[in-house]
Amino acid sequence: MDTMRDRFAPVLSELLDEDPRVAVVLAVIGSAGFAEAARRHPDRVIDVGIREQLLVGTGAGLALTGLRPVVHTFASFLVERPFEQIKLDFGHQGVGGVLVSAAASFDWPSGGFTHMSPGDVALLDTLDGWTVHVPGHPDEAETLLRRAVAAGDDKVYVRLSDQSNPAAFPVDGEGFRTVREGGRGVVVAVGPTLGNVLTATEGLDVSVLYATTVRPFDADGLRRAARAVAGPGGAPDVVLVEPYLAGTSTAVANDALVEVPHRVLGLGVGRRELRRYGTVEEHVAAHGLDPRSLRERIAGFLGGGEPVATA
Repeated sequence: MDTMRDRFAPVLSELLDEDPRVAVVLAVIGSAGFAEAARRHPDRVIDVGIREQLLVGTGAGLALTGLRPVVHTFASFLVERPFEQIKLDFGHQGVGGVLVSAAASFDWPSGGFTHMSPGDVALLDTLDGWTVHVPGHPDEAETLLRRAVAAGDDKVYVRLSDQSNPAAFPVDGEGFRTVREGGRGVVVAVGPTLGNVLTATEGLDVSVLYATTVRPFDADGLRRAARAVAGPGGAPDVVLVEPYLAGTSTAVANDALVEVPHRVLGLGVGRRELRRYGTVEEHVAAHGLDPRSLRERIAGFLGGGEPVATA
């Protein structure tokens, strides 16, 4: 199966042909996939070299001229390194664009910590007005990419990953999708964590919600699911499983349930740096996001035990 990133250049090349507003801005990463598109549209496929602050600033400048810029590189170089440009050039100037990242939290372990970005969504969460898509399958990534480009002048972040769920679901860029219904608690699986969550919760009496758009957060969807599983005391248990920094969405989940007693457990990538880079699978396990670890942590939490600490 191809990856989400394999879909990126072909989809955007089509959109460049179809829509004269679309422009793509690159910083070397991914430029080979746009070689033919650059020949057809030399004024709308721009490679700024390894200059990430310029990458984001150029995208915002194109937006000021009325174009719809799609800005792409690894997440650590797209969100973390040029964060000031995102805050000022897009946010302060009031323009929109599409940021499309690759490498996710640790998709290229051999690249080292410089190429890892588990804090990207949490960092964007400090800014106002960003829509954040986290697809869990290449088919979903293609749909959400097209939706992001077509989203008027909105500010949109699309987080691509080499990790993928076994199957795609229909996605609309809106609320959460109920994948499994149960009565003991609610587990929200974000993007490519769904496959492991479904394996981990097999046989557990929990509802599983699938989230591919995490900002805006589907507060209404979580409230509906929480009301359905709340016991006699009316206090639902909620577990968030995110493929980035653990606890990124804990506050918004708490806000969604502020009117009812509840408990929330946030699982995701830990803050401790893993210096033996190994493989993606080893990172997943080290952060407790593999099926065995997830089952232990989710079942322990729902059973009233202490949750296992993140790495």
